[in-house]
Amino acid sequence: MGSPQMTNTLDPASVGPHPSHIEIAKPYIFQHTITACLNAAGVTEAKDDSIRLQGVAWIDSVRKALQLPVRTYNTACVYYHKFRLVHPDSNGYIDAAAAALFTACKVEDTLKKSKEILCAAYNMKLPTAEQLTPDDPVFENHSKTIIILERLMLEASGFDFRNRYPQELLIKVAKRYNCAKMTVGRTGYNISLDMYRTFGPLKQTNATMALSCLELAGRIHEEPVHEIEEGREYDRWCITREEVMENLLDLLDLYTHHRTSTIVGQKYSLETFIAIRISLNQEASAENFTRYTMGKKKKNEVENGNTATNGIQYPRASNEDTPMTSPQDDLAKDITSPTTGASKLGSKEGTVRFMLNPQRAKDEKDTVAEYFKFEEEEYEVEVERRRRP
Repeated sequence: MGSPQMTNTLDPASVGPHPSHIEIAKPYIFQHTITACLNAAGVTEAKDDSIRLQGVAWIDSVRKALQLPVRTYNTACVYYHKFRLVHPDSNGYIDAAAAALFTACKVEDTLKKSKEILCAAYNMKLPTAEQLTPDDPVFENHSKTIIILERLMLEASGFDFRNRYPQELLIKVAKRYNCAKMTVGRTGYNISLDMYRTFGPLKQTNATMALSCLELAGRIHEEPVHEIEEGREYDRWCITREEVMENLLDLLDLYTHHRTSTIVGQKYSLETFIAIRISLNQEASAENFTRYTMGKKKKNEVENGNTATNGIQYPRASNEDTPMTSPQDDLAKDITSPTTGASKLGSKEGTVRFMLNPQRAKDEKDTVAEYFKFEEEEYEVEVERRRRP
């Protein structure tokens, strides 16, 4: 009687390539993920602020030259921020900003060719007599680079075309609360444009952004909007005071450290913003508000959507209905430059697929996992021993 042997019922030779990897696109990215992405790339806060502000300023000036709507500006800034979280080491900010604006023009149906965008940026520095046309050969090579970056721009956003436009809601809320049109209303609208120089649009909902812009405008003009400051209708908008406070502090960080790079900051003194910040800090201390509302989960908790890969089982948390992570958590671990010709998403073995519905991705992963179970069976084999002559 021989010893028991182990055999695997799954023949390795019969196993084909891995079916796919699923990347779940989510419309929100939280602060801890943003910080992790920048730290993983070794980007300092000062350098990130400089590149981010220069890129958004470039987008704003070019979209004005092309007379593009604010919706395109909003979308372009969001794509630019998401792209830089995945590729913070890209060469300069102009290529990324141009690719973001080019992609946003397609998404918002305000079509502009890549050469038209580059030509508009080039002509802003020249007098009318020396300006070029989009067909000029000088834009040929640069235009090809923008088209290549468009794919990386879409991958960095997870092919998620769900964008937010707080300006429309801001105007409606200003009318509802009877805000002065020429003071609070106009300043609030300009603040909503400055807000895209921060990471606020990646983290907050339309209602949070609109209400925080109006509240800050009211505090600047000393015409407080009591309905917003007291949070009378926060439940109606499904938001909290903590979220509004976080966005307000993000805006005040911008106005106190980079006031000259904004629209509203140049019109008011630094002491005005410092006084507002002091009052908000006192309120936050009294209410025990944290600086950022969404923190990173504990190590023993599962991050929903993190490394969402088909065919691989991960331990599940007891409560899967309360996701706390953002779609870019995994991207902070491996960041490559677009100039190398390969992004992190495309470097995985197998096909990378993008989904908007997390439940559908989970169901598909569970279904595929059934075919990748490692099964073993144990049996005994009788071996006849030969006798020596």
